[in-house]
Amino acid sequence: MFRWMLLLLALGILLVPGEARRARNRHRNKSKVQIGLPITGKYRDPESDQYYNSEDGAKIVLASHFDFEYVLGHKIAFLCTAKGKPRPQVTWFKDGVEILAHHNLHIHEWLIGNEKVKSKLEIDPATQMDAGVYECTADNMYSIDRRSFKTDFSIAFD
Repeated sequence: MFRWMLLLLALGILLVPGEARRARNRHRNKSKVQIGLPITGKYRDPESDQYYNSEDGAKIVLASHFDFEYVLGHKIAFLCTAKGKPRPQVTWFKDGVEILAHHNLHIHEWLIGNEKVKSKLEIDPATQMDAGVYECTADNMYSIDRRSFKTDFSIAFD
């Protein structure tokens, strides 16, 4: 019995009875999915800073709202417009997995000038399975930018 307790303690599984309540509360507020915000900052060496903060890097200039509640059976649409030199590529993700088009999900893309791209993700009709965290990622050879949108459904009673 004592050996098992030592093993569990070493693995961080066994808690002292008074600490169990504090540990539960500490992890309750943490989300399993981090909402993507623009990546900014300074880098230690000037070459990295110049590369990642390049004027030509991919930047999302327009995106849908951060938090969205949709009605079951209706359409969901997310927009993402990005610019950069060269023109960035936009990729969509749901709960961290790249989205590929299927029968009720469509991705439309429009090229604007030489530097911009507009992408639209449409889901029609929306189901309970469409709730989650969606992410729009724009990238080119200089940088990556991303925006995330959290969605949940509501039921409309007519």
